[in-house]
This record gives sequence, C-alpha cells and structure tokens, in this order.
Amino acid sequence: MMRKIYLGLIAIVSLVGCNNTNTVKNNNPVSNMDNNAKDLYTLSNADSVTLKHLDLDINVDLQNKKITGSATWTLANITIQKELILDTYDLTIDSVLVDGQKQAYRLDSSIQFLGAALHIPIQPTTIFVSIYYQTGKNARALQWLEPQQTFGKKSPFLYTQSESIYARSWIPCADGPGIRYTYNARVKVPKGLLALMSAENPQQINDSGIYHFTMDKPIPAYLMALAVGDIAFRKIDERTGVYAEPAMVDKARYEFEDVGKMVTTAEHLYGPYRWGRYDVIVLPPGFPIGGMENPKLTFATPTIIAGDRSLVNLVAHELAHSWSGNLVTNKTWNDFWMNEGFTEYFERRIMEAMNGKSYSDMLWQIGYEDFEEEVNNLGKDSKDTWLKLDLKGRDPDDGLTDIPYEKGSHFLKLIETTVGRDKWDSFLNKYFNEHAFKTITTEQFLSYMDENLINGDTALKNKININAWVYGPGIPANCPLTDPERFKKVDAQRADFLKGIDSKKFVTTGWTTYEWLHFLRKMPKTLSATQMTELDAAFHFTQSTNSEIADQWYQMAITADYKPAYAAMEHFLSYVGRRKFLEPLYKQMMNTGKQEMAKRIYKQYRQNYHPLAQETLDKMMKQ
Repeated sequence: MMRKIYLGLIAIVSLVGCNNTNTVKNNNPVSNMDNNAKDLYTLSNADSVTLKHLDLDINVDLQNKKITGSATWTLANITIQKELILDTYDLTIDSVLVDGQKQAYRLDSSIQFLGAALHIPIQPTTIFVSIYYQTGKNARALQWLEPQQTFGKKSPFLYTQSESIYARSWIPCADGPGIRYTYNARVKVPKGLLALMSAENPQQINDSGIYHFTMDKPIPAYLMALAVGDIAFRKIDERTGVYAEPAMVDKARYEFEDVGKMVTTAEHLYGPYRWGRYDVIVLPPGFPIGGMENPKLTFATPTIIAGDRSLVNLVAHELAHSWSGNLVTNKTWNDFWMNEGFTEYFERRIMEAMNGKSYSDMLWQIGYEDFEEEVNNLGKDSKDTWLKLDLKGRDPDDGLTDIPYEKGSHFLKLIETTVGRDKWDSFLNKYFNEHAFKTITTEQFLSYMDENLINGDTALKNKININAWVYGPGIPANCPLTDPERFKKVDAQRADFLKGIDSKKFVTTGWTTYEWLHFLRKMPKTLSATQMTELDAAFHFTQSTNSEIADQWYQMAITADYKPAYAAMEHFLSYVGRRKFLEPLYKQMMNTGKQEMAKRIYKQYRQNYHPLAQETLDKMMKQ
C-alpha cells in the first residue's frame, strides 16, 4: 500500500472487524506461523487447521449492492481439531457444508475491530468446507459506486480494499497476513461489465458476464481483490498493461508508458518477477488510498494521472511490493514495517536506477521530512514510533502511519551505507529468494540478517544500532540524511521570491513534482495575499492538474485565505477520494476558522468518498 495514502490520519478509524488467524500451508505441512507471533486480529484457528486453497463462487449484484455465493475451503486437519473457525464481518451465513453434507454452525456475537467468529464442526478427515453467504450493508472492504461517481457516468462500479482486516467482510476466511493460500474464483456480474481480480485476468468484456480466475501462488487474505465495472484494457508490453474506464484508459496508458521498464529494472535489482503479468487498474476517483499492491493487478488512484508521468513512482512502490509484501509477507500487523519499509526502500532504488541519484535523493529528503512530521505528531517518545509495533487492543489501522514506511526505509538505507551497496544487494537477493511465498516476523528477519549479513561482527552491529531503530522511539541519531543538489537550486529561487524578486523571471524548466513540492512546503506558513497572487500568476498553481502540487497549494490558500483558489479547491474535493488529500484540506479548514465551509463542502460530496474516508471525516466534522 502506498504510504502517502494515509499521512498520519489512520489512527482515527474504528471498525467492527474481521477475523484473522495464523496458518496456511506453505512449506510447513502444519503451519507457517511463528509460535511466538500470535496474530491478535484473527479469530480463526488457522494456526491449527491448515487452509490450503479457496474456491470462490460469487454473484455481484450492483443494483442491490450485495455479493452472494459460496466460499469452499480445502483444508488439512493435521492437528485433529474439532472445529474450523473463520473470520467474518457483517456476513449473513445461509448454510454450511462439510465434505458435501449440511452441517450446523455457530456464529458468535460481533467483537469490535474483529467481527464475528464462525465455528464449523469438522472431523480429522475433513477436506472441504463450503460456506454459503451474503455480504451486509457495512462491508468495509466494498465500495459500491453509482454511475455518477465514475468517470463514464453510465455504469455502476465495485472495488474492494481488503487491507488490513477487511477481507472478512466479503469472504469468510482466515484473515491474517501470516496465512497464505491459493484460490480459484467464478464471478458473475451484470452483462456488459468486466470483472478483475488479484489473479489471472481477462482483457475484455465477454457476453456472459461470468468470469473465471486463478491465483496459483499462495497469498494472504488482505491481497484478495475484486473490481467490477465498465473497464477497458490497453497493452503496454508483453507482460504489462493498464485497465481503466474507457473515459480514462488512454490517459492512463500514456502515463504508464514506462511500467514495463520498471518491472525489468526491479528484476535487475532483486531477482525475477514471479507473478507472471503485472497490470495496473486506475479506479474511479473515490478510491481512498494511493495504491494497493494486489498481486498481478495493482489498484491505483486516478490522482497519479498528471499528464506528464510525474507521479508514477507510486506504481514503482506497488510494483516493489511484488517482492516485499506479496512475495515475503509480514506475519502480523505488528511487523508491518517488514512490508512497507522494504517497499519504500525498493521504490527509491527503482527510481534511482531509472531517473538517477539526483532524483532519488529528492524522494529520500521528502520522505525524511514526512518522517520528522510523523514523529512530531505521534510524540518523539511514543511507542508508536517503534518499528516493531504493539497494537494489542487497538484498531490495526492505528499502525498505518508514516513510521513503518519512512523509519523502515531509512533503517535499510543505513544498513546499505554501513555494509556497502553490493553486499547489501546480494543479501536482499538471497533474502527474497529464500523466503519466497513465506511470511516473516521482525525477530526472524533480524536473526536471518545476523546470520547472513552481520556474521557476528559486534562492531558492525553496534554501528547500526538495531535496537534503537526496531525497539526504540523517534529518529535514531545515526539516521542517514540526504542533501539534494536539486533542492539547493529550489531554495535559492524561494529565497529570491521572498526578497521580492519577480517570480516570472525564475528558471524552473525541468522541475519535477518534488522540486515544486519542496518549493511550496518550505514557504513561510502564512503568505500575504499579494505573494499568493504573484505565485499563482507566475505558476498557475490553482489550476494545476498535478494532485500533489494542487493539494499543497490549496492548504496554503486556506491558511492565507486566498479566495481565488477556493472554487478550484472545492472542485478538487468533489471528485478526489484519496484520504491523503482529503484529510489535510478539511483539517486545515476546521483549524483556521472555516468550519462552515468545511462542513458545507463535506456534506455535499460525502457520498463520493469511501466508507473509511467517511469515518475519518465524520469524526473530524464533529469537533
């Protein structure tokens, strides 16, 4: 998942959840769970009953906003349990079959965050368990869109967002990152629409409305994904392509011209891409995050379509998850940095290989600034700034801050600079290869690194100071820093502007998104109306089609009460659903005496936002 998605707002959501367990057959015939790494967010007993494969057969009813069908699990009851326990969230269970015979079951009362445990009696010889069910109105993973909420305005749309513990709201499952399984699916949708999953996908709409999918690599429940709508496909190269609504697909194809090269670049760094195809689907505007790394099919926000290919590092991030996260997965959400810290580091290595070190240096600096801001928000002594999280009794989304991304990636960069890039890259190649399609805890990784990289070198271990990073708060003293040369030129231009030099004379040719962000971010907190007017006249920020730059400018406009930007800002808020952009803009309005404006705009466009964004903003509007 793209980190900038949340930017510190995640700790607000309170859900009535799903279940998670900790076992799946991988190489270990009983369980691939670390016995010392209990997943607190599953009610399942997948640490005792191995779930090997899922056969999903569902009907997607877009008119009534409901999924109905069956989930058949192939299992191995090696430890001779008397029941299979699965996670559910707001699911109605119609019936259960055990090896083809109808079986009584028990559905517990719902628990906050976790949902309701489904108990199914089984025998030592049980192989198949089928659950016939339908989703409820509060399915947190499902976003049902009316035609007017799409680009084409003609057909309804559905997409899922299963991370972190939302898969249980559309599939009865063992919903934990440490549980991997393969799956097949049969999905029926209204004729004239296309269905796509995190699996082998069709490339065009068929006449029947029935689609079949196969995922032959074991994945955890949070990577279960489904999209249904009026969707078209465009080829990039032999193994990459882009899906989007017809009104968006050509723009998306232009934007993602280099995605095939990204895959090749990533392979040169850390080994073969093991998932077959790599495609991207650009979803309607309400998608609440930047991107989701669903295997074979990244889900992406349309806010990265800037028209100049300037925001595609988000795709590099989701692609990197094909190694860190999808290939080697954190066993619990307390180990979330094992997914995102590695991915953030890998993303920047991909971008360095493609665009040069001067470019990646800017990404590192922007990331460090986000790291600093998050530490300030959480508190420099907060345990939430540790890499190894302690989320017991809390919503797992509380851990989706910038800390796993930025502290994690800077920790890995420190190791690289300490041991040398060649040695570090060789270690990572070995790590990904030896742990492919497995899960791992923080402690297991540190032990593996000690044996395969540090090799008992006490001086090296002390120089890295692992405990300060993993089990300590804030920003460690040995955090590696960058001083981007390209930002020095930006700083000089900003200084000239603040001295009153005419900004129309500035030389900004070739500036990327990150130079512009640095230019704006480091401005004084409140600029005068004259200064805002001059900047807008010179650089047309109010009308920017770059969502990152526009959002930063609108925040400045709110603070400066720069009214000429308000109409464009409201239009931006009318169609953008990404929480990274929504939360700071509404928060800025609420904190600067513009509560009535914030509440008016939110009331008008609330229905365009994802339920998770609605929960965050509903709470904000009550303050």
